[in-house]
Amino acid sequence: MISLALSHITLILGARPIFRDLSWEIQHDQKIGLIGPNGAGKSSLFKIITGEYTPEPGGGVTRAKGITVGYLPQHPELPPDQIAFAAALAGNPRHAELEAELTRLEESLGLPDVYNNPKSLARALDAQQRALEEYEALGGAQYPDQVRQLLRGLGLPEADFAKPLGVLSGGQKKLIGLARLLLSRPALLLLDEPDNHLDLPGKVYLEKLIREYSGAVVIISHDRYLLDGAVGHITEIEDGRLTTFKGDYSSYILDKEERLARQEELYQIQQRAIARMQMALKRYALWVQVSDKFASRVRAMESRIQRVKEMDRPVLERRRMDLDLGGWRGSNKVLELQMVHKSFGESQVIRGANLLLRHGERVGLIGANGAGKSVLLRLILGTETPDRGEILLGPSIRQGYYAQEHETLDFNQTILDAVRRASPLSESQAVAFLLRYLFTYPQMMQKIKELSGGERSRLQLALLVLSDANFLLLDEPTNNLDIASAEVLENSLAEFIGTVLVISHDRYFLDRTVSRIVELKGGRLTEYAGGYSDYLAANQA
Repeated sequence: MISLALSHITLILGARPIFRDLSWEIQHDQKIGLIGPNGAGKSSLFKIITGEYTPEPGGGVTRAKGITVGYLPQHPELPPDQIAFAAALAGNPRHAELEAELTRLEESLGLPDVYNNPKSLARALDAQQRALEEYEALGGAQYPDQVRQLLRGLGLPEADFAKPLGVLSGGQKKLIGLARLLLSRPALLLLDEPDNHLDLPGKVYLEKLIREYSGAVVIISHDRYLLDGAVGHITEIEDGRLTTFKGDYSSYILDKEERLARQEELYQIQQRAIARMQMALKRYALWVQVSDKFASRVRAMESRIQRVKEMDRPVLERRRMDLDLGGWRGSNKVLELQMVHKSFGESQVIRGANLLLRHGERVGLIGANGAGKSVLLRLILGTETPDRGEILLGPSIRQGYYAQEHETLDFNQTILDAVRRASPLSESQAVAFLLRYLFTYPQMMQKIKELSGGERSRLQLALLVLSDANFLLLDEPTNNLDIASAEVLENSLAEFIGTVLVISHDRYFLDRTVSRIVELKGGRLTEYAGGYSDYLAANQA
């Protein structure tokens, strides 16, 4: 059964066409991963469905009867004064309505006009029974416990439940928005990068929620591991067109490569056929000068060529960010932590941490949100001071830092200014450099605060290249990158002549990039050989 259909949708924002004549059907129980490069129109497609954007005349959105749509934007707006748990609890307002209705019905049963009138009593009892059944279906008296369990599962610490939303981070607010949406139980869920700020247990929990959700789910995500674990269809938006594949992300990659190879072969066959017809037409045109009997062949061949619907040549290799992190050898011993302790007030974040990194290693630092991973990075960078213990860096080590929230960037600078301040480049050299990171010249004149998350991420990576570092400390570097850019980063890190310590919740990235996992839990570090899958196997044994 079709829950929602888009028919011949064209969207133009400003003077820029986002997509033209686009059609799409979403079945009632499908779990779909919506992918595509940054700027392809994925979020715009969601806004068409919700009515925030209006398509050009001639296209429309059709919902099946009774279909409700829930939408989680990248940056949900919630009242800053509302308490976090109360905001989540209000995710399904029908629960509170039913509680009030049941109280009213119970009070009415004690009224003489009701209990002395058999018909009124029967109606009141029937209404109470219907309300009670719906109330129990929504969780009943256990509803607050279900909300707590959901928030804990998504990774929100219990200590934050009583805090106003205004003091929570953007990622924590997104968790509240996601919980509210899941509790409202719409028939169609539209999730725009819901996993961006989830830790590893939170991502596993989200995968399970999506797989078991009773309605349809469309999720925009760059997490290839999640797309393998949670969805049964991949819909790709590229060049203003939608293509749907059955299967998970890994199946889609194989399917797409085979399809592009077939399209290229058919395109070449058609081009050869058109070339033969054009050569024949030239011969007939010469012969008609000798004899009029070839005139009919000329007309027939011209008509035949006109009838050919020429295929578009498939794009086998799209332009990607040109990232060369370079690096250099430096000291053999890069970093050593010796019994490092760090507390904030009564909270002990790091307890006797020991860690040794040698040249060329790729180490992934993992742990739950709030475990202290970013604190550990700040200790290594020297922006925080340990209470006890030593942090030793090799004598020829130069650090390069990628900040999760882009706080190393000056948001009031233009992109061009940021690059020229990082390195003594002329304007023309800086422009040529930024073109490699997919920035257009008009974008280079924009202030950094006007950039999208993906654009800020690409700029940070560009500045890392200019830092000439041989020890990279990366805090969630793939969070805002599209899949193509994440793959470029993975390949560049493999070729980097230096050492990498990366905080990441991107399991696919960790499997492709690191050879050692260090888990921070309860203030202590535990090491595992291999990537994320090896870590998972060790913990399931």
